[in-house]
Amino acid sequence: MEKNFDEIAVGSQDGSSSDLEHIEVDWTEEEEAKLIRNGNALTDFFMADVGITQSQFNVGQQLLSAGIVLLEIPSNFILYRVGPAKWIGSQIIAWGLVATFQAFQKGLGAFLSTRLLLGLCEAGFIPAGLYTITRWYKRDETSKRFSIYFLGNMIASGASGLIAYGILHMRGIGGLGGWQWLFILEGIFTILVGILFILFFPDSPFNPVSLFKFGVFTEREKEILMKRILKDDPSKIHAKPNVTKEEFRNVMTNWRLIPHVLLTISALAPATTMGSYSPSLVKSFGYERLKSNALVSIGSWALVVTNLLWGYLGDKLQMRGPLVAFGIFMFWAFAIADRVMVFSPDGHTRFALLTLTHAFGWQWHPLNGSWMALNAGSAGERSITMAILIMSANTSGIIGSQLFQEHDAPLYKTGWTAIMALASVGLVMAVVANLQYFFLNGRRIGRKGLKYSP
Repeated sequence: MEKNFDEIAVGSQDGSSSDLEHIEVDWTEEEEAKLIRNGNALTDFFMADVGITQSQFNVGQQLLSAGIVLLEIPSNFILYRVGPAKWIGSQIIAWGLVATFQAFQKGLGAFLSTRLLLGLCEAGFIPAGLYTITRWYKRDETSKRFSIYFLGNMIASGASGLIAYGILHMRGIGGLGGWQWLFILEGIFTILVGILFILFFPDSPFNPVSLFKFGVFTEREKEILMKRILKDDPSKIHAKPNVTKEEFRNVMTNWRLIPHVLLTISALAPATTMGSYSPSLVKSFGYERLKSNALVSIGSWALVVTNLLWGYLGDKLQMRGPLVAFGIFMFWAFAIADRVMVFSPDGHTRFALLTLTHAFGWQWHPLNGSWMALNAGSAGERSITMAILIMSANTSGIIGSQLFQEHDAPLYKTGWTAIMALASVGLVMAVVANLQYFFLNGRRIGRKGLKYSP
C-alpha cells in the first residue's frame, strides 16, 4: 500500500511526535547502509569537504604553479652540483609526503598552504629530467626521448581518471572521504618511487652506476656510451661543478628564447584548464559524475599517441619548429569548434570535440623543449634553458587556472573565448620562432657559421 510521506514528515496537527514514534521499520540494515553509501558518494566533492569555493580552488592552482616558478632556476643550480639521482629522488619523496598529508587539510588556509608547498617541492623536477636526458643522448635523439619523458605525465592523466573512479568509491572506509584516500594512496606510491629512484638511477653517462653502486653496463658499453655522446657534443663533458655566471648571463640575454617563452605561456595555458575542468565539462554534457572521470581519460590516452607521433617525427625529419606550429594549429582549430558548439544540446558531439581538443592539447610541448635544448650553447646553458621552459609552462598554469570562472559555468562561454585567444597568440609566436631561425640560419650559412636547429 502506498504511504503518504507528507503526513509522516509533518507529524500530527497538534505538534505531537506520536505518529513519528510509531513509524514501522520495514527496511533491512543492508538497505539502510546502501542508502548511506549512495548519499556519501553524491556528496564526495573535494571543494565541499575542504570548505572552499571554485574561485578559491583556482587561486590554489595558481599558488601551485607560482611555487614551481619561484624555485625552478635555484633547483637546477642544485641539480647541476649534486647530480640527478640524489636531487630528483629527494624531490619526489618531498612532494610525495606533502601529497599524502594534504588528505587531512581542512579550510582555505590549509588548502592554500599545501598547494604552495607542493609547488615548491616540485620545482625543478621536469627541467631536471629534461636536462638529464640531454646528457645521455645525442642531439638527434632528444625529441623522441623528450616525448617519452612527458609520456609519464600523460599516462598519469589518462590513468588518474580510471584510478579516481575506483578510489572515490572508498568513501566512508576508515571515516575518510574518497578524495582523501586518493591523496593518501597516490602520495605513498610517489614516496616509494622516490626511494627506488635514489637506489637505482645512474649518476651520469661518464659514471653510469647508482648511489649504491648498482650498474647495468659493461666496461665496453660504458666506453661507447661516453665516446658517442662527446663526439656528438663535446660540451657535455661537464667538468665544471657549477653553472658559470657567463652561462647564466648568456641565457638571460638570449632574445631568441622570447618566442619560445611566449608560445609556451599562451598555448599551454588551456592545458591547465583542460586538466582541472574536463570531468566537470563532461558531466555538463549529460554524463554521470563518476563516469565522467573515466571518460576524460579517453582524450588523455589519445594525447599519448599524438605525443609519441610528434616525437618520432621530430627526430625522423630532424625538424621541430614546423611540428610545434602544426601541433598548436590543431589545438587552435578544435578550440574554435568547442566555442562554436558551446550552446549545442548534443552532448555526444561536444564530448567528441573535447576529446580531440585534449588529444592535441600539448603534444607539441616536449618538441618545443627539445628545440630549445638543441640551440643551447653549453651544458650549463642547457640546464638554465630547460628551467626557463618549465617556468614558462607553470606561468601558463597561473593563467590557465583562472580561465573558467564560477559565474561563467556551466557553458564557460567567456572561458572558451579566452582559450581561443590564447591559442591564437601561441600560433603566431610559433610562426615567429620558425621565421627567426630561418633568417638567422640564412645569415649564419652565408658566414659559414654554426647552423641553428630548426
